[in-house]
Amino acid sequence: MKLIGSMTEHYYREHLIELNRSLFDDHSMKRLLGIIQQAFPDMKTAIIIAITPDQGEDVYTILMNNDFIAYIELDRYNLETEPIIESKPVKDYKRGLSRIGQIQLAVAMDLAERN
Repeated sequence: MKLIGSMTEHYYREHLIELNRSLFDDHSMKRLLGIIQQAFPDMKTAIIIAITPDQGEDVYTILMNNDFIAYIELDRYNLETEPIIESKPVKDYKRGLSRIGQIQLAVAMDLAERN
């Protein structure tokens, strides 16, 4: 998908920049960053695309190195619980995405290329 500079793209760009900034600067994200660095030692870029709160855990959808999407599930209350980590290639993640999801992914990929 080609970016055209729309208001929607601008909104997602600002949102993703803020999420990315919090990943590296916010103390509350230190656990997630450590897990990413341990699970993906070759990480050059990590852009959080979505955070999905569930009953007792949070699921993070993260674009890694513009190559694949990582899903990391962290227990919110028991920090000793091992995270659940899954990944899939970007092309598989794209399949079935809504138009908005495609825009969000394209913006994330653009941000990752610029980092």
